[in-house]
Amino acid sequence: MIACNANGVWNDDAAKLDFSIAPAYYQTNWFRGLCLIAFLGLLWAVYQWRIRQLQHQFDLTLDARVAERTRIARDLHDTLLQSAHGVLLRFQIVSQLLPERAVDAKQKLDEAIEQTADFITQARDEVQGLLALAISTLGEELTTDSTSHRPEFRVAVEGATRNLHPILRDEVYKIAAEALRNAFRHSCAKRVEVEIRYDNEQFRLRVRDDGKGIDPAILSGQGSEGHYGLPGMRERATLIGGKLVVWSEVDAGTEVELRIPAGRAYATAQRRSWLSRKLKA
Repeated sequence: MIACNANGVWNDDAAKLDFSIAPAYYQTNWFRGLCLIAFLGLLWAVYQWRIRQLQHQFDLTLDARVAERTRIARDLHDTLLQSAHGVLLRFQIVSQLLPERAVDAKQKLDEAIEQTADFITQARDEVQGLLALAISTLGEELTTDSTSHRPEFRVAVEGATRNLHPILRDEVYKIAAEALRNAFRHSCAKRVEVEIRYDNEQFRLRVRDDGKGIDPAILSGQGSEGHYGLPGMRERATLIGGKLVVWSEVDAGTEVELRIPAGRAYATAQRRSWLSRKLKA
């Protein structure tokens, strides 16, 4: 900066003044970084709170579900006792026929063996086929209730049927039910299929349709969830230790796949695991 005095004489060397204004704390990068960390921490805390809330609700209904499973087990137990009593009567008849009437005794014995095999198969199917039966019943009800269109519906079971834990089976059914309701009510599909697969390594459930698909924004979680209920399905899958994958394209249909490791899904697998640990100890 140059200036002159009252006589009009200008200075030869310009005067300089260096200064700077420090930014406010809320304008600094470290403050923005702290805000971002705090925001992510808040999201994580809300997520953990939601998981704990769902776990608490799950625990509250556990006793009621166990009681229901106990009632079913009691009914099956009574049925098995009646069938076993019938087999016992046949064996008593065989015992009375021997040795004088060996031919008649053999016939009664064969009938007893056949009856035993029948009620064992019936009992096994009643317990292990509950999931497929429940899903088939729901699909038939949704087909009947559909007013605009009625897609073709089928349930396929692959692999040797294994016994799922009762509580886990309930959660699997609820996930399948939500996927089926979405398919029947919103997809405008011509065909809806459910595949239940029992593998040695995992249990797998697939619900697929050939409908209009899910909007990509909804599928990615960026749009309104509306009536699809994807967050609830994913939360249920997380609670039971499974992995839920949803694939969909516009006008190409939707596929919902749930995978659960065998060690968590099958009751027999856990029993073998427990026995293995005992033997190793």
